[in-house]
Amino acid sequence: MTGKLYLVPTPIGNLEDMTFRAIRILKEADVILAEDTRTSAPMLKHFGIDKKAYSHHQHNEHKATSEIIKFLKEGKNVALVSDAGTPAISDPGFFLVREALKNEIEVNCLPGATAFVPALVNSGLPSDQFVFEGFLPVKKGRQTRLKLLADEERTMIFYESPHRLLKTLEEFAEFLGEDRQASVSRELTKIYEETVRGTIIEIKSHFENNILKGEFVICVAGKMASKDKGQKNKDKYKQEKNDFNR
Repeated sequence: MTGKLYLVPTPIGNLEDMTFRAIRILKEADVILAEDTRTSAPMLKHFGIDKKAYSHHQHNEHKATSEIIKFLKEGKNVALVSDAGTPAISDPGFFLVREALKNEIEVNCLPGATAFVPALVNSGLPSDQFVFEGFLPVKKGRQTRLKLLADEERTMIFYESPHRLLKTLEEFAEFLGEDRQASVSRELTKIYEETVRGTIIEIKSHFENNILKGEFVICVAGKMASKDKGQKNKDKYKQEKNDFNR
């Protein structure tokens, strides 16, 4: 019998968010793959998982995958973790999953931490329909993508690094509109967790005057949601004006 490939989410900050099942699977796995073994080693030690993790990242995943498939076909169970959150969500994992499925190997993704879910729920923006964009292209195709997203009606979710946050907010203001409602969360589940809500220009102003540290999740209202909110504000103003005149 072939082994199984497990994708195991790890905490995005607070180690208390690790699940009992995730710990068990990592203890039982024959092979543990990690995006960065220097990051995973302290986490594994914390949960009493006394196993060596092998590197599996974007620079070696294509070369290493054939060897991993071989292990799986020999009946070994393999667990993949990323530095934080769920593997394959803006992290290595997709290619390995695809190749495992091509070889009729069972793949199990455990439920667990991922940054965009709490950021979306905390944002106060519509969460019944949303689109996850991850990291925008750094150069080629960036403006084209932003132009397309200007007409997106669902809530949009982005990941961003500290040194590009202000530039990204500036571009959002240009392509999506300064008054578009948004939310920016940083350091989720950690001591200095923060979520800033408001218009894009208001949020940009906030972070221009604050130290930029940690990883950021940006949620931006869709086109229709922004229009609806704007209309509600106009209706509220009209009602207040009528009440005052009475």
